[in-house]
Amino acid sequence: MFSEISGEEFAAAIDACAAELLWEAGVVEPPIDALDVAEGLQLIVTRDYAMPYRGRFVRLAEQNGEGGGLGTIVVGTAERPEREQWAVAHEIGESVAYRVFERLGVAFDESLPTAREQVANRLANAILLPRRWFAREGRECGWDLLALKERFSTASHELIARRMLDMRPGIVVTVCDHGRITWRRSNVTARPPSLLAEERAAWQLCRRTGLTADEFIDAQSGLERVRAWAVHEPEWKREILRSEIAEL
Repeated sequence: MFSEISGEEFAAAIDACAAELLWEAGVVEPPIDALDVAEGLQLIVTRDYAMPYRGRFVRLAEQNGEGGGLGTIVVGTAERPEREQWAVAHEIGESVAYRVFERLGVAFDESLPTAREQVANRLANAILLPRRWFAREGRECGWDLLALKERFSTASHELIARRMLDMRPGIVVTVCDHGRITWRRSNVTARPPSLLAEERAAWQLCRRTGLTADEFIDAQSGLERVRAWAVHEPEWKREILRSEIAEL
């Protein structure tokens, strides 16, 4: 569906649509509360804790049987606030995904459900972490994950780290859970190499102490700086690494 559209064009359409939504909702600065965005867009949010999934978008019929009905987001059980925020943002994305298709010149009615889901996912990220504000705040704090979490408190640490991949400079982001790597991606190459010794050392130090590890390393390794942040909870140990790729 999007095979003929460049990644840059797709990302630009997502970010432009998200910025448009936030403007329409009257949101002028972070942190972004997805519930406020929904209200600003005149979408109703209701809860159904018996629902087996986090959220869905429905259009309720008007009482008089006329018109398209009210846009309603039904939210299920969420284990933590950030997950509910993302669920609501995702359903907002579902409700306006057609705008992205229009920007890209793709027929929405002919699109596959998987393509619509992809757009809704990307819109959710861009709503909670708008490019203009996120890029500015990231540069100002030197892309410190904990500082960005304070500013964009409704987004999870992992979502913030993944959003860094949509920005520059070139980096690798690694997520580790309970002592093993569960996710590793780069915005420079589709297949980043395995952890370098310097990355592993920073990760293990962070995992052992629960403190941020920050190492500047020899650029000959291909990296300039490695940081590891601990996101430790009583029953869950996660570390997130940001490895900055050396400029040649």
